[in-house]
Amino acid sequence: MRAWRFYGFNDLRLDDVPEPQCKPGHVIVEPLHVQPSVTEAQLAFGIRTLAYEKIKRRLETEAPVQLFGHEFSARIIEVAPDVVGFAVGDRIAARAKLPCQTCSLCLTERSHLCRKGPIIGFQLPGCFSERAILPAIALVKLDDRISDSEGACLQSLSDSVASVETADLKIGNSVVVFGQGSMGLECMQIARLSGAGQIITVDVRDEACAVSRQLGADHALNATQCNPVEVIKDLTDGNGADVVFECAGGSPKQGLAGERTVSQAIDAVRSGGKIVGVSWFGQPLEIDIDLLRERSLRYLFPDISTRGHLEHTVHLVASGRVKLKETITHVLEGLESVPRAFEITAAKGKFQAINPAQVVVQR
Repeated sequence: MRAWRFYGFNDLRLDDVPEPQCKPGHVIVEPLHVQPSVTEAQLAFGIRTLAYEKIKRRLETEAPVQLFGHEFSARIIEVAPDVVGFAVGDRIAARAKLPCQTCSLCLTERSHLCRKGPIIGFQLPGCFSERAILPAIALVKLDDRISDSEGACLQSLSDSVASVETADLKIGNSVVVFGQGSMGLECMQIARLSGAGQIITVDVRDEACAVSRQLGADHALNATQCNPVEVIKDLTDGNGADVVFECAGGSPKQGLAGERTVSQAIDAVRSGGKIVGVSWFGQPLEIDIDLLRERSLRYLFPDISTRGHLEHTVHLVASGRVKLKETITHVLEGLESVPRAFEITAAKGKFQAINPAQVVVQR
C-alpha cells in the first residue's frame, strides 16, 4: 500500500510499504478523511511545540517513519476475532491518547489518568496512508448523520469538550475565548451549551470573527482593530470574564500569537476567575506568579480527553448542537494532497483556513 513517511523534518515522501496485518485487539481501516492537526503541522516543519524532542529523536533513529494523522474518519475493513462491538463496514473516529493498560492506574479503573500509553500518529502509525491498523479501545462509531468530513474533526472536538469540562462552568458565567481556530470555535460552542452567559471571542482575522459570530458568540473582537482587554472589561462592568480559554498561543512562525494572548488572558479574567490553557508552546513561558496569587487566579490545564468525551462529541454533532461544517474551509482530493494539507494547516491565516485542511483518501 501507499503511505506517507517522514525522512526528516520537512521531508515527507509517499512510499510503498507493507500492508498492516491485523492482530488481537485491533482493526484494519481505510481512512476516509484525514487532517493534520496544527501541532502536527508545526512538527512537520521542525517548529518547536508539543513532543518536538520525541519526534526529533524518532526521525534521527528510525526514519523513514510513518508519523501523524490522528484526526480522521475511517471505514473498518477487517476486525480481529477478539474485538467486540465493531464490524466490517462501520465508520469510526478515534481518540489519540491511549492508556497503557498495564500500570497501576489502568489496573485500578483509573486509566483516564494514565500518561504512559501510546498516541496514534506519534508512537503508533496514523492515517496518512491507504490503510491503517488501529487499537479497538480507541474507536467510536460514527452516527449516520455525521459526514466523513465532520468525523475527522471529532478528536479535536473531544479535547475541546475536556477543556470546557475542566473549567467547571457555572450557569451564567461570562466566557472569553482567545483564538477562533478549530479548537477555539469548539470551546466557544461547548461553553454556550454548558450554560455560559455572555460569550466574547477574540481573533486577528475577519473571517474567523465572522464564523465565530455565526456559531453563537455574542461579541467577536478583531484584536487588530481594538484593545481586546479594554473591550472585555467594558463588556463585563470593569471586572473581566469569569472564565477565559486561551486557544491562540504558539509559534509566531505558524501565524500563532506567541505568548501575547497568555498575558491578555490574565488581564481579561476577573479576580478569582479561571484561565484554561489550551494552547501548546513548545518552550517554557515566563509568567508573573505573584500576580496570579495576588488576584487569586486559577490557571488550569485540560484533562486528557477520554473515549467517553469522544462518544459525547458524536451525540453533539449528530444532534446539530455543535456545528463543524462551517469551520471546514479546505478539502483536498487524494492521498497525494497530504503535503499541501500540511502547508495550508501550517499557515492558516495565509490561506484563510479555519479548520485544518482535510484530505479525502477514500469515498
